[in-house]
Amino acid sequence: MQKTNVFPKDFLWGGAIAACQTEGAYLEDNSGLAVSDVSFFDPKLDRQDLAKHRRITSEIIETAMADTGTARYPKRHGVDFYHRYKEDIALCAEMGFKVFRFSIKWSRVFPTGEELTPNQAALDFYDRVLTEIEKHHMIPLVTISHFEMPLALVNRYNGWADRRVVDMFYRYADSLFARFGQRVPYWISFNEINAGRFSTFKSTGVVEDKSANYLQDCYQAVHHQFVAAAKITKRLREINPNAKMGCMIARFTTYAATSKPDDVLQMMLDEQHDNFFYTDVMVRGAYPHYMKRFFAENNVKIAWAAEDEALLKNYTADYLAFSYYVSNVTSAAPEASATTEGNLRSSLKNPYLESSAWGWQIDPKGLRYTLNTFYDRYQVPLFIVENGLGAEDVPDEKGQVVDTYRIDYLQKHLEQVREALIDGVDLLGYTAWSSIDLVSSGTSEMSKRYGFVYVDQDDEGHGSLMRTRKASFYWYQQVIASNGEDLSYSKQTHVALTEL
Repeated sequence: MQKTNVFPKDFLWGGAIAACQTEGAYLEDNSGLAVSDVSFFDPKLDRQDLAKHRRITSEIIETAMADTGTARYPKRHGVDFYHRYKEDIALCAEMGFKVFRFSIKWSRVFPTGEELTPNQAALDFYDRVLTEIEKHHMIPLVTISHFEMPLALVNRYNGWADRRVVDMFYRYADSLFARFGQRVPYWISFNEINAGRFSTFKSTGVVEDKSANYLQDCYQAVHHQFVAAAKITKRLREINPNAKMGCMIARFTTYAATSKPDDVLQMMLDEQHDNFFYTDVMVRGAYPHYMKRFFAENNVKIAWAAEDEALLKNYTADYLAFSYYVSNVTSAAPEASATTEGNLRSSLKNPYLESSAWGWQIDPKGLRYTLNTFYDRYQVPLFIVENGLGAEDVPDEKGQVVDTYRIDYLQKHLEQVREALIDGVDLLGYTAWSSIDLVSSGTSEMSKRYGFVYVDQDDEGHGSLMRTRKASFYWYQQVIASNGEDLSYSKQTHVALTEL
């Protein structure tokens, strides 16, 4: 079968960033503290032990609020996208991006979340960002909530556990639609909404030591996010019927450790609880049957408002977006060992896969499996909005980063995307993670780099912040120019491209 030219002519090639990992200027122009601003970097912690970086307590929050600096809290300085956005967007345009995914920082627009009117300086900034994207003939893809919730809502309401936050989020989203609704064709309500269970604080703002029933609060928070997503989808359709609202999860493609029926059943449960619960609600419009048993067995009682059922049913997502980095292995055996902490969550090691330096198990074929699984289940357009390799890039003696390992990772994944398109999957686009180097979401370090563009900054925030094109920059430029037909790479190709 012919395997070239299978990417649609209007396929949306691009890259992605997040405000909390790039913008910096964390208090500039009346911005408020966000949940991301208390994420600390500790070089003494094992880089693979992400759980220690994610576990935020009331004490950690108080310590962070007392420290107004950025040295221990790298997301406060990011990579200075706030002042360098023109240069960064121009570099993305040079690669040939058709779409640029970025997020808006909620606590910049509504510093405490409780204001009745938005911070105009913040809206003006994002207006300038959109203007720059449009100037370079790219389409904006905007994430409304990407781990940037106002910290004040955590301190006062324990985050999304409180129903009142739904209305505050609606006010925030409505202000974005009022200002930008006619300019943005693609939106995402919540980044990786299933992070409410694997990275609870930065996703929902729920603090464990403030909860009498932590599991209850986690799922109640997610329910409130479901309702909020439906409400803003309704509002977006009123303002711009042509715009599309997507849902998004971090996809955990899961394999059974053995063919033992108990392991296969555990795989099914993991898929349901980690993935499908969220997409079933947001795409199908109702809570799935299997969660009723889970809630009953775990003493979780979701509080529903009268209008919730109709909202979820009538205002489902227009497309399903997801991040894909790794796959997982699961077993029902309590004594199962050989785990890796490097993934977004703990998993058994897969002996058939290689791992990155951070323990992330690399599985390109799992992406084809994921695309087919999602499309078979939902029959709605899909969008890969994150896929990439975190690596410790080191410039050579000429100051160049020849990141052939990243090219190899992306190349193999895009080969499987091509196969999925041949399978018949409806895929809108692909935004690689990330457009430029940024502060790691999980560990808040700079050493774990994902970008096509190298940013001169170390883990302590030192450096010139100069942007330098990596080898992967020129490779991705070639991929986009050929609309995915040419995924090849060679040293000769790199030299030729850099001389253009």
